[in-house]
Amino acid sequence: MAAIERKLERPVLVAIDMHRGHLDPAVATMPVAAERARAVVERSARIFDRARAAGIPVVHVVTVYRGSSEAESNPFWASKRSGTRARSAEHNLEHSPGTQIIPALYRPGDAVVNTKKRYSAFLHTDLEFVLRDYGARTVLLAGINTNSCVLCNAFEIVNRDLELVLLEECVETMDGPEAHAMALKLMQICLGRVMRWEEVAAELTPIPHG
Repeated sequence: MAAIERKLERPVLVAIDMHRGHLDPAVATMPVAAERARAVVERSARIFDRARAAGIPVVHVVTVYRGSSEAESNPFWASKRSGTRARSAEHNLEHSPGTQIIPALYRPGDAVVNTKKRYSAFLHTDLEFVLRDYGARTVLLAGINTNSCVLCNAFEIVNRDLELVLLEECVETMDGPEAHAMALKLMQICLGRVMRWEEVAAELTPIPHG
């Protein structure tokens, strides 16, 4: 039986919480390990620029809290004050440097959704409107953390009948390699495809957005 040729339709790249609060060791309150943070930023910067060059819109979703009570009202989060979560009450408070998108990942013209409060990037935000406005049929998903926010939003994307492609080189977690690998495996089994940029590029159709 002949292989079916696949093309990615109307892709939009969505980057979840790729901000200084996770990825800049100088200010991070819930940090990814420094070397792993540096590596994922370097890879993602290259890939995001290639996506833009291919006409793919880039959307950054950023967690921002008015005060610590907005996060601490979640009972599980309030109970997890150790390790990389020891400073969770300080994480990404409004106007703090942690809320800033990593400069290497942002370009003028990118869209920003900065009202995320929970794992879901869709809950009480306008992300769904932004994706609809772009005419998205495929989401290229990047972000932090692979096993929490990224995993949650993989489910959210699939539940909206959008095609999910997880950008393998553009995800990382503060919870370590084992959690990262487990989340990748789960998404690959039941949610979508886990792909490297070269594989994605081979499936892009030359149809501009707009």
